[in-house]
Amino acid sequence: MNTTPTTESRRILVADDEPTIALSLEFLMRRSGFETRVARDGDEALATVGSFRPHLVLLDVMLPRRNGLEVCRTLRSTGSIDLKIVLLTAKGGQVDQERGLSMGADLYVVKPFSTQDLMGQVKRLLS
Repeated sequence: MNTTPTTESRRILVADDEPTIALSLEFLMRRSGFETRVARDGDEALATVGSFRPHLVLLDVMLPRRNGLEVCRTLRSTGSIDLKIVLLTAKGGQVDQERGLSMGADLYVVKPFSTQDLMGQVKRLLS
C-alpha cells in the first residue's frame, strides 16, 4: 500500500516574519495544490508543527523569538524525521550552509531565490 500523500493532502508550513515573503510563499504553495499555513516567529512555527502536522516546513533562519536553526534543531530532536525542512536565508556562505544542514535541514536555499526552482525542490522533497 502506498502511503505517500497526494499533492492535495500535503501540508506545508511557511515560517517567515517578512509579510511579503510569507504571503508570496503561501500563495505559491496553495496555487500548487498544497494546504498551507503561515507562522510569523519560531515559537509559533513549533506550535503550528504540533497542531497542523505539515509534511514540509519552509523555515526562515532569521525569525524572532526563536531562530530557524533553533526551530530546526528542536524539530529534529523531537523525532520529526519524516518532516522535510527547507531553510531559507540571506546567509549564503559555505559555513552557514554547513551549519544549517548539520542542524537537520534537508535543503538550504539562499535568498533571493527563483520561485520556480524552489517549487521544483519542494516537489522533489515530497515525492
